[in-house]
Amino acid sequence: MPPPVKVRLGDLLIQQGLLSAEQLTLALEEQRRTGRKLGRVFVEGGYVSEAQISEALARQLNIPYVNLRHHSPKPELIKLLPEAAARRFRAVVLDQGADGRLRVGMSDPADLQAYDEIVRILRRDIDLVSVTESQLLELIDNIYHHSDQISGLAKELTAELGEVPVEFGNLLGLTPGAEDAPVVRLLHTVFDEALRLRASDVHVEPQESCLRIRFRIDGVLHVQTEADSKIAAAVALRLKLMSGLDISEKRLPQDGRFAFNVRGRPVDVRISTLPTQYGESVVMRLLNQNTGLLSIDKIGMSERVLTSMRQALKRPSGMVLVTGPTGSGKTTTLYAAMNELNDPGKKVITVEDPVEYRLPGLNQVQVHEKIDLSFSRVLRTVLRQDPDIVLIGEMRDQETAEIGMRAAMTGHLVLSTLHTNDALSTPIRLLDMGVPRYMVALSVHLVVAQRLVRMICEHCREPYEPTPAEHEWLQLELREGLARGALQHGRGCMHCKDCGYQGRTGVYEVLEMTERVVEAINHGDPGTFMQVARQQMAGETLRRDAVRLALEGVTTVAEAMRISNQIED
Repeated sequence: MPPPVKVRLGDLLIQQGLLSAEQLTLALEEQRRTGRKLGRVFVEGGYVSEAQISEALARQLNIPYVNLRHHSPKPELIKLLPEAAARRFRAVVLDQGADGRLRVGMSDPADLQAYDEIVRILRRDIDLVSVTESQLLELIDNIYHHSDQISGLAKELTAELGEVPVEFGNLLGLTPGAEDAPVVRLLHTVFDEALRLRASDVHVEPQESCLRIRFRIDGVLHVQTEADSKIAAAVALRLKLMSGLDISEKRLPQDGRFAFNVRGRPVDVRISTLPTQYGESVVMRLLNQNTGLLSIDKIGMSERVLTSMRQALKRPSGMVLVTGPTGSGKTTTLYAAMNELNDPGKKVITVEDPVEYRLPGLNQVQVHEKIDLSFSRVLRTVLRQDPDIVLIGEMRDQETAEIGMRAAMTGHLVLSTLHTNDALSTPIRLLDMGVPRYMVALSVHLVVAQRLVRMICEHCREPYEPTPAEHEWLQLELREGLARGALQHGRGCMHCKDCGYQGRTGVYEVLEMTERVVEAINHGDPGTFMQVARQQMAGETLRRDAVRLALEGVTTVAEAMRISNQIED
């Protein structure tokens, strides 16, 4: 294949009818003002899409356009081009022909200098295809893992610890030039890889013979590396220093937090240490502040649940409770609701432990038990601050629940969470906590129970036939036949680390506190209440919502069954 020819992108898009002369003039002015690439200005300005640009270049250069979402290249071929070169030239090796020629995808296949450098590095004849930049960068991120780099840095730290004498300040990054300290570089690489893999938590666990580092991705733990156990104390000490914990205390658990930047992205970290048999176990929750809050209609709610939620949020007073076990996405739902309620005309105060995401316009208060700044104490003061909306991070005790419910009964909209198994058991749980029956009946307007299910990987989804056990379970849930080929799963690919899943979404059920349900609570008989509440929910349960997502191809039957097994009948 001959080398590409230089193409003026703006003229090309005008020639192909994708851009007007006026739009090109505006884009060139924006480019001169910001220094961004012209193609990026076109896309961010909404003039054309990335795919349209890539397809236009492909037509002009008479080369194919490849949608990488439907392509699964081999990692060994991609790694023929070093990561630094792949990122610099925005190029990736996709496959190899029978004649030995390599097919290379480029986001700018008209870049002559990049073409020459790629040929020089690969030392092979290449054929170009056009790909979008965002898909290409996603593919590079998925392929070039830093596991080897993490293991290498861990070995380097082990070697330095073994040297005598060793300067402890240099080792831990306590002296000038700290960014070059072995443990600092190790942790920076760990955090970078954790964010790249969308990990929610990092577990640093000392074992008898090794230090194990695991990432929780989509709710499942994955071993990232196992290093020499000698470095465990140094890693824990550095993390405690970063979060301002007491480095001399190794016998008691400690909690803290710190912030850092990775690739220009601010990340907040909640850290918890726990003394174990072989050293201090450290777990870190990563809160990426650049992720952006989801809107309430983007978190997986069905139309019925979304309508009920929005109606409750429009009320001037009352309580909305989001329930579920730890890790079921309650905080995401609350923040999505707050995102919708955030209005300059309303005073919004949140009481949280901890404050996980910072929202402009909200007054967010961090609970601090050590100085007696508890939920109940803060709430008493909050109600004197003339709020319209109050968010309580969690109903932990009777006093907090009663104060929140009094606020809901006296003209405030209150949102909070509670650890219950489903929507039906929530009012009963409040009564068990000692909250007066009349408070529960008058203040709670809506209960939303939820779980998280893993979504099928978009890159490797395909139809499949359920196993006999899955088919029988579906028949019991649907009470009707199932169309052949209606279900999908992920076969496993490099994008999802061969697990068939990528990302998670919510499964929901709602209990609206209608007049009949309130009467049933006041009646005092739990059996009567459960019967009336079930009638009100009309079978729209967590289990049924999970089945809905499986039939829509969002998740698998196996995931729906897993969620159902977590729910008590």
